[in-house]
Formats: sequence, C-alpha cells, structure tokens
Amino acid sequence: MSLTLHPISRRTFMAGTAATGGMIMLHPFAARAEANQAHLRLMETTDLHVHVFPYDYYADKPNDTMGLARTATIIDQIRAEAGNSMLIDNGDFLQGNPMGDYIAYERGMKDGDMHPVIAAMNTLGYECSTLGNHEFNYGLDFMFKVLDGANFPFVCANLTKGQLAAYARDDDLFIKPYVILEKTIEDGAGNAHPIKVGLIGFVPPQIMTWDSRHLTGKAMTRDIVRTAEAWVPQMREEGADIVIALSHSGMGEAGYVENAENASIALAGIDGIDAIDAIVTGHSHLDFPGPKFDGVAGVDNASGTIAGKPAVMGGFWGSHLGLIDLMLERDGNQWKVTATTSEARPIFERVDRKAEPLVESKAEVEDSVRELHEATLKYVRTAVGKTSAPLHSYFALVADDPSVQIVSQAQTWYIADMLKETEYRDLAVLSAAAPFKAGGRGGPDYYTDVPAGDVAIKHVADLYLYPNTVQAVLFTGAEVKDWLEMSAGMFNQVEPGKADQPLINPDFPSYNFDVIDGVTYRIDLAQPPKYDSKGNAINPDSNRIADLMFEGKPIDPAARFVVATNNYRGGGGGNFPGIEPSKVIFQAPDTNRDVIVRYIVEQGTINPSADANWSFAPMDGATVLFETGPKAKDFIADVKGVAIEPAGEGADGFAQYRITL
Repeated sequence: MSLTLHPISRRTFMAGTAATGGMIMLHPFAARAEANQAHLRLMETTDLHVHVFPYDYYADKPNDTMGLARTATIIDQIRAEAGNSMLIDNGDFLQGNPMGDYIAYERGMKDGDMHPVIAAMNTLGYECSTLGNHEFNYGLDFMFKVLDGANFPFVCANLTKGQLAAYARDDDLFIKPYVILEKTIEDGAGNAHPIKVGLIGFVPPQIMTWDSRHLTGKAMTRDIVRTAEAWVPQMREEGADIVIALSHSGMGEAGYVENAENASIALAGIDGIDAIDAIVTGHSHLDFPGPKFDGVAGVDNASGTIAGKPAVMGGFWGSHLGLIDLMLERDGNQWKVTATTSEARPIFERVDRKAEPLVESKAEVEDSVRELHEATLKYVRTAVGKTSAPLHSYFALVADDPSVQIVSQAQTWYIADMLKETEYRDLAVLSAAAPFKAGGRGGPDYYTDVPAGDVAIKHVADLYLYPNTVQAVLFTGAEVKDWLEMSAGMFNQVEPGKADQPLINPDFPSYNFDVIDGVTYRIDLAQPPKYDSKGNAINPDSNRIADLMFEGKPIDPAARFVVATNNYRGGGGGNFPGIEPSKVIFQAPDTNRDVIVRYIVEQGTINPSADANWSFAPMDGATVLFETGPKAKDFIADVKGVAIEPAGEGADGFAQYRITL
C-alpha cells in the first residue's frame, strides 16, 4: 500500500526562501529517502497558448496572472528543492494569443525559423511535450516546422496517418507515440542509479472535427484509452521503469466512454501491465488539485490522485506549475512508486480582489522572445477602422451584446456576399455568434473591453479569440429554434416568485451560448433546459424559446434559412442538435477574424450597438443573480432589454448583479 503525504506549503516555501536569503526547504520525500529510495519531481506546464511574457496583448498591458517567464521562476525553485526532476509540457502551446497569430499569419515559419514559445521552452530545458488540439489550428505543415526547432521530443500516440492502420505501428505515426528517457537519479544516500522514464502523449480525438479543414484526408485519431492499452505494454517490454501519461484531455467520466474528449480518469484507471504510474492533464484550463474538483467521481482532490494515480493539472497560460512528487524504491533492478504528492503551484494570488504576483519573471526567458514580443506589439496596435461606441462583453450572457453583435454583422455581410450568385441567394441570412471572453474560468478581467475610437487588430483578436473559418449551414425554422434551445442551456431553471436565484449554469461554456441574429425571441427561464451541455435531450418536451419571430412574424418551422457560423460549430463542435457537416453549404477560406477586419475596413466606422433581439420572458416576483467583471458598472446604463442592478461583491474578484425578470 502506498503512502500519500501532503506537499509542503507554498507559502512556507516562499517565506522560507525570502527570510533566509535563499534557504531551500526540501520536500519530505527528499528528506526521508534512504539508500534504496529516490525522490523524483515531475514539473508540468499545460495550455500555455503562446503566453511567454506576462503581457495581455488584447488589453495591451502587463498581466500578473500569465506568462511562462513567471512560471520559469518556480521551475528554478523546484529544481533547487529537488535533485531529481523533469520538466514536461502537456500541449496547447502554439495558438491562443496575438503573438501566435502574428507568427502564423504575418511573419510565417520558414525552414530553420524558431517559434518564440519553442525558444522559451528550449531555454528552460524541457524534456518532452505532447500535442494539444490547438497545435493543429494553423495546419500540419506549420506545426511540424515549429516542432523542428525543439531541443526535446514530442509524443502523441493516438494521431495517425491512415484510416485503417493498427494502433501499434510506428510507420503510421506522424511523431513518436512515446519516448523512454534514460536518466540518472540519486538516492537518499547520494548514490547514482539509472532509471528509464517512459512518456506517452494523447490528444483529443475531436481534432478531426475542430480542424477538419487541415486534417481531413491527411490524419486520423484513435481512442485515448484503447491507444494506451496498446502502447504501454510495449513501453514496459522496452524497459520503462515508470510510465508517465501526458494527457491533453480533461478529467471526464469515471468509466470508459469511447472516443471521449475528456478521458483522463479512464486513462488513469487502466489496470495491470497497461497501467501508468502518473498522469499530467490539461485542456480544461483548471488547476488540480484544487477546489473545483471536490466531490468529482474518480478524483481524490485531497491526495491529488485520479483513479488512484498521482495526477496534476497546471492551470493555463502559465498560471500554475503542476508538480507530482514520486517516492521511488528500488525493487531488484527496477523502480516502483511507493508514495506520491501533487500540487498546482500558482504564480499569483488574489489580494483584495486584485492579482498579486508571487514570483518575478525569469529574464533569460523574456530575452529569448523579446524581439518577437516587440514585433507582436507593433502588429496588434495597427488600426483598421473606428467604432462609434464601446465594444464590451460584460453583460454578454444576460443581454444582447455589442461584442457579439459586431461579429454577427460581419458574418452576415460576408455570407450574403459569398452566396449572392448561388442557389441560396434568395434565402434570408441569419448569423450565430457566441461570447468568447465572458469571465468564468478566465477570471474577473477576462472580458472584451474596447473603447470608442480606433479599432486595432488587437481589438479584433479580442473580439474573436480563435482562428476559426467562416461556414454557412442550411436550416429550417424548426431547427433554428432547436439551436436556440441548446444555447438556452446556459441558464438555470428559475422559480416564479422567488428572489435572488443563481442564473448561470457554470458547466455551460460561454462559447456555446450562441445568439442568433436576424430573428427575435425570448427565453422562458421557468421552463427546464431542453438539452444539457453535451447536447443530450434531458427535457425533450421543454420549450424555453418563446415568441421566436422573423421579420415581425412567428417563424415558419418549414422555412429555410442560411445561418452564418464557424467551422467549429458547423463541424459539430459543441454537440448542438442537428448541426453536422452535411448541413454545411459553404466553407470559407477566410477566418472569422479576417472577415471582421474586412467589414470594419469597408465600413470605416462601425456602430456596434446591440439591437436587443433577445431577452428573458417576464416572471412575476422572480429575481436572479449573476457575476461579471468589476468594470461592468461603467456600462450598465447602456444595456437594453433587461433590468439590471448591482448586488454587491461576487467571489474571486467578480462583481455580482441582480436581474428583475
């Protein structure tokens, strides 16, 4: 039976180093290791999304909650604490902020070029990484040029070239499914020993939907758990003493679900010779161990294990360094894990609702990308037009919103032009768009906030975070209603006559809250949601969408409409009912961002005022509460179609507001 010890306190460590001028406090495993025992620390970053500098390019100002340069300081501290350590990354490093877009769309990647995030990772001495789903956003050729610059291997076992290939064939893989690194570790008596550490990587199979334009006909994916069951025994046969899974996948269900996007619990639960020894996770942009995982089936938040295996999830954008401590014991000529601890160590904390840094940047990491940082600043500050009113998303989840409105206006303009010479030219064009920056896991500052005046590229990237491409689908009026029924799952059911009920369903992502422009409608919160966040019909007879009108008349269920959207939604992303590739009638070569830029350039000055085409149905005596960013108070008077008032402070730096229905 293994013993699980609590990790040392982060605050104790920080205070100790400050008070003693650099005194190192050893982890209990290091202090207790004997002659046949060794302490190994696994350090994980995940979901960096090109955030090397502690800088928010969208807001064009420094930000203490992000940046690998900050995480690097903790990495130095951990290496000083533990003689035996490994630094690994868990994917989603290539796309996600304007620096990534600048490299992909402006500067490009010639053979031999070094991508800034790879330069930073080389500087820090990473030993391995896997691929995340966002590595594929710019296409395979771009991705492989980036990977070529790394001084460390990449592993991904469930990405293959051929549709019918077996799981365990090296010649069918783009990159290695796993690596076995031969390392030397010191035991508690200072004796050196060899150890073989196997690392195997996994990406969500859903990349075939999310990036179909880049991957269809070129790649295939495999189920994460079944792939592990095929490869891990081979790793053991090749001498791996311990096996670490780099799972760019969230926790998911405790039991096996075929081709699950979030499969880390099921992966950790594999028994026997196929079993892994530890797992690093990500994709969900959360920190584990952490309070958000209290009570989750298959997860022991107190011990830092999932399915009984040590695990960690290191936040996102460099916000945390994931740590797994392993006490290893020699059993003959092999090593076995006898005790573990896990910790997600943050780079900042919130004090009086403000982010306060716990570490400073590592200058060497900033210097490795400084030239491209400056080039990115110049890129994002380039003006493309003007806006006559502010663009913000503080109330995007509770009212028609200017930041969503301008995206829909641009999409409608573009698709109408693209289809004007086609068989669909006489059909009405609707537009579906969702708020991407709406607080939530991103924190109380994670909102679009563009002042009236010049609109620069940084503002467009802020409006539309992802390099999606425009698509159009053909839908009936009945299917449009069902689309909106799915979106209405954003809200909890509300009881008439009851005060201050929670409005927002925290498990429903804001990027799936599609507002459809071109129709008007109300959302009846007295009704239960028809669909859950995964698109399952949980209340099939529910009708939350009321008074759905087109051109002032009840929508004809049989009428046909063109709906502008993006490739993620058109390909089935979000599991919306009825939305699948067969519904797509137009696939644009242009990204949604490029379309927004073109629209602003053509208009010169845009008017982003929301038209209040949707609202909540009245409900006597009922009030609801929701949280948004503190700066929302500057815009509350501009919100149309809903009665909002301040309701005090929320949690974790958010502000709380009340709506009278």
